[in-house]
Amino acid sequence: MSKLEELKQGKLVAVIRGARPNQIIPIARALKEGGIRTLEITVETPRVCHLIESVKEEFGNQMIVGAGTVLDPETARNTIMAGAEFIFSPTVNVETIKMAKRYGIISIPGAFTPTEILTAYEHGADMIKVFPADALGVGYFKSLKGPLPHIPLMPTGGVNLDNLASFLEAGAVAAGLGGSLLNPTKLISDDHYAELADTARKFTSIVQKSNHNRMLNV
Repeated sequence: MSKLEELKQGKLVAVIRGARPNQIIPIARALKEGGIRTLEITVETPRVCHLIESVKEEFGNQMIVGAGTVLDPETARNTIMAGAEFIFSPTVNVETIKMAKRYGIISIPGAFTPTEILTAYEHGADMIKVFPADALGVGYFKSLKGPLPHIPLMPTGGVNLDNLASFLEAGAVAAGLGGSLLNPTKLISDDHYAELADTARKFTSIVQKSNHNRMLNV
């Protein structure tokens, strides 16, 4: 199974933003314990390339790790050389998409309008991050799927325990989880990491229920 198919199968991508370098491995352990095995480390994180390498060394194929908030092809290449398995961007930068595809890496740029989404897809993006997803909500996301049913879309920004099921029902192939899943500044003790694992389980439970319902409706 390809990394892209693994990502789609797991459906949940944890967005790690604002973490200290020494928090990354404990966060990854807690997420893995809770059933989330794809994580994005945003590039403003100090020593991000080293951290990507560390996660790969620690977990091997048990986790999929990529770089987030990638704004240019140079940054994309640096993180790919460190082992990033996907490149997330908040916007559509065609050269960044091309860089990821040049190295056979998953490209997931962020877009909001139908034109941006189609432009990204036509330039080789594997999946499009509809961002910010909470700006117009599930209704807007469902409307996008109408004329663009062939383009894999994942909502990011404001996806939470209350609306994840609705996004999946509307056709999301995956979802990015930020502050609703974790806030690194509040991860102080072992109990907090245990709570993170528990929150991850709640999200994965929603995915499992969605998958079950979809199988019943096939």
